[in-house]
Amino acid sequence: MAISSRIMIILAGLIFGALGSLLVEWGNPGNMGICVACFYRDIAGALGLHRVGVVQYIRPEIIGFVLGAFISAYGFREFRARGGSSPMVRFFLGAFVMIGALVFLGCPIRALLRLAGGDLNGITAVAGLILGAVIGILFLKQGFNLGRSSATKRANGWIMPVAMLALLLLAIFPPGFIFESEKGPGATHVALWIALLAGLGGGILVQRTRMCMVGGWRDLFLIKNTHLFGGIAGFFVGALLLNLILGHVSWGFEGQPVAHTNHLWNFLGMVLVGLGSVLLGGCPLRQTILSGEGDTDAGITVLGFFAGAAFAHNFLLASTPDGPTDFGQVAVIVGLVFAASVGFLMRDRT
Repeated sequence: MAISSRIMIILAGLIFGALGSLLVEWGNPGNMGICVACFYRDIAGALGLHRVGVVQYIRPEIIGFVLGAFISAYGFREFRARGGSSPMVRFFLGAFVMIGALVFLGCPIRALLRLAGGDLNGITAVAGLILGAVIGILFLKQGFNLGRSSATKRANGWIMPVAMLALLLLAIFPPGFIFESEKGPGATHVALWIALLAGLGGGILVQRTRMCMVGGWRDLFLIKNTHLFGGIAGFFVGALLLNLILGHVSWGFEGQPVAHTNHLWNFLGMVLVGLGSVLLGGCPLRQTILSGEGDTDAGITVLGFFAGAAFAHNFLLASTPDGPTDFGQVAVIVGLVFAASVGFLMRDRT
């Protein structure tokens, strides 16, 4: 008997959420078994794009997500090289989404993992994410779109998977120019092969189900469709159940791992992430998966993530456990203005 797509995405969410908890048990930072934004930040540091010593490490999970999506897309004949949909806008939206995430200290996945680990600061983050998605929906209803992508030569779609293979080689055989943290979150990680296998499995799951941690909220409020939301709910339940079993839950606001308690900027940072993700057509995880399927627009967005991470740490925009910086607060406001301007100016008035 075939499993329906609705049950499949819920099961995938349960497995993916449980994996997020297991990766903490196996060595990743607390409540950070999976964090797409944090992992891009760490890779950016490893490549020397920023020099904050505690967040520098080539995270194999990201490599696995892209290669898993690539393998899955090829295996199911869904690999399609395409692009050309407002690449410059996507690059800057990607950068601002990353900045918003690093002001909160986590992507939409980590917001759920933090909440599933008892970090109640995740409540304001999820609320901000939902508000950002709702604002994005208002622009969609007014005809917003970034334009059509079109088919392109297959070699273009191979660039991101090949780049990830190169990153994997740098992780396995690190040359002298690769940086690696000796302390802090960047020095806390599972074994390379475990992270890579987890990423490959997660990439295949997400590619097959189209799971998206912002798209679920968008569809829920825009068209009253709960399909993608089933993945979000399954992810949270899977992470929470396994955290309870493993004893990873510590309820409260204070003293949570790699977190701060400034509710306003947790909220606003994730408003920016939610709004930017709706305008882009998917959360950071979804963009990562699409880049492995041949979508060069998603690839440009991923480059924006790297640029945003580098910019955030080079110019003191990223928060610390003590809270957001003044520069980070200004950057979030600038990002919200930019995203709202994109949403307003790129409406299809016809």
